[in-house]
Amino acid sequence: MTQNRSFGARLRTRKLFRHAPDRLLVVPLDHSVTDGPIAPADELNRLVAQLAGNGVDGVVLHKGTLRQLDPEPFTRTSLIVHLSVSTVHAPDPDAKYLVSDVESALRLGADAVSVHVNVGSAGEARQIADMATVADACDRWNVPLLAMMYPRGPEIADPRDTVLVKHVATLAADLGADLVKVPCPRTMSGLAEVVRACPVPVLVAGGQPAATTDELLDHVAGVLDAGATGLAMGRNIFQSSEPGKRARRVADLVHAPRGVSAGSALLTVNPA
Repeated sequence: MTQNRSFGARLRTRKLFRHAPDRLLVVPLDHSVTDGPIAPADELNRLVAQLAGNGVDGVVLHKGTLRQLDPEPFTRTSLIVHLSVSTVHAPDPDAKYLVSDVESALRLGADAVSVHVNVGSAGEARQIADMATVADACDRWNVPLLAMMYPRGPEIADPRDTVLVKHVATLAADLGADLVKVPCPRTMSGLAEVVRACPVPVLVAGGQPAATTDELLDHVAGVLDAGATGLAMGRNIFQSSEPGKRARRVADLVHAPRGVSAGSALLTVNPA
């Protein structure tokens, strides 16, 4: 990922992968624009601090949200500023559009930026063009780009189909993304196919709410054993009754040495 990149790009990437050189746990907190507030304003600082103090490598936030936050936790976790949005109330909620740019994110102190693309949506052309524009700016400013890629739209019958997930992952890499977030295919062998096909690190979306932490950790172990770099997990962490504790257990598993099977590491994270 860092080969032939500038010092600035390598520095920001190293800061992003702060707990392990090839494993990453990101917690998106950008849902507030799409769905509404995820936490009262006075509790968001506490949530971010809990995540930063429990092994989370990066937090995804929108630019305006940062005005409510204390900068201190971002000495212990990376800031990823999300650049594209839509709301659930729009005529087409899948039509993402840019609301900020790379220069603005840098002025806010971002270590990386992210964009969301729904491949197969009616607005696919604009979203892909926007991502390519952001990728060019990221190259110019030496900023890592996380592309959140989803097969999603009127012609998409199964958004977790391995062929589709593989396509959206490699599309992001082809257009200049440094990391890609995708939904988990229906099988871990399918995820392994996606990872093999994609030339940049693959993060798996958090998915449906897990009934228990043990169930969640089993899923995380499967994702890691399939070869993914890690996870971008939001609701399964921040909607937990104890988000800090859950983040710590997931982070310990994600950051276990890659030479050790995640299934084996799970025994340490979650002893019988």
